[in-house]
Amino acid sequence: MIKLQNVKKTYLLGDEEVHAVDNVSLEIKAKEYVSILGSSGSGKSTLMYLIGLLEQPSSGKIILDGKDVSALSDSQLSKIRNLNVGFVFQSFNLINKFTVFENVILPVKYAKEKLDFDPEARAEELLKKFGIEGRRNFFPNKISGGQQQRVAIARALMMSPKILLADEPTGNLDSKTGVDILNILESLNKDFGVTVVLVTHEHDVAKRTKRQIYIKDGKLVGKYL
Repeated sequence: MIKLQNVKKTYLLGDEEVHAVDNVSLEIKAKEYVSILGSSGSGKSTLMYLIGLLEQPSSGKIILDGKDVSALSDSQLSKIRNLNVGFVFQSFNLINKFTVFENVILPVKYAKEKLDFDPEARAEELLKKFGIEGRRNFFPNKISGGQQQRVAIARALMMSPKILLADEPTGNLDSKTGVDILNILESLNKDFGVTVVLVTHEHDVAKRTKRQIYIKDGKLVGKYL
């Protein structure tokens, strides 16, 4: 589904070049449940941004469904991202001035093409699926962290993306709520065929996935200790 071929991402910090991702090649197939495991500063978040088309590579190619998307414009990438990629973040990234329902339906506002589904009906369906329909008219700062992450997952699924990227999705949650969120991601993959990429620094979280990708100093490694 998505391939990275000899991808590098380099930043300048003063006069120093930082190779956040250094000559990485990998493939994530449709319906996979994969984790990217590495410590802080290993390059795992940059790698996720590249897979999610939030960043363009300094060199190398990113192939999505057989099409090279490496050199597309920001507006072209934004359109592809909105239709194909859903994001879930550690800090939830909900908009506090919007209600739960308004947060879930938000991706529709950025759609450039005519939709083939009823957005309000889909949003209601997702709220019900994740057990947060009773919080429909609440604002994010009035619900629990676990409920906020469920809202974030519902929002990420609003456009039926081909791939769901979860960046440390349990990082701000207690252990029991974190397990609940991992169960949801596992169910989305197992029962609904959603391709899930989970970014984490925790071995216990990574081992829940079917395949682990280890990164250290911007390079893929065989094992991460």
